[in-house]
Amino acid sequence: MLIDPKQLEMTIVYTSLGMIFFAIAFFIIVKISPFSIRKEIEEDQNTSLSILIGSVIIGIALIVSAAIHG
Repeated sequence: MLIDPKQLEMTIVYTSLGMIFFAIAFFIIVKISPFSIRKEIEEDQNTSLSILIGSVIIGIALIVSAAIHG
């Protein structure tokens, strides 16, 4: 079973776009927060902040998957 080159190309494009959107969203979250996200999650063990960032990532994943699906 061979992979269609066009499908492989589109998979790479959508994966790259998704990763770019994730990076932009995380960058925005870091810039608008009035505290250090790294310190809150790593040192203070702030679970609620981790859940919030995870939910943003899941939301972006749903948007990207809907865009791929058409």
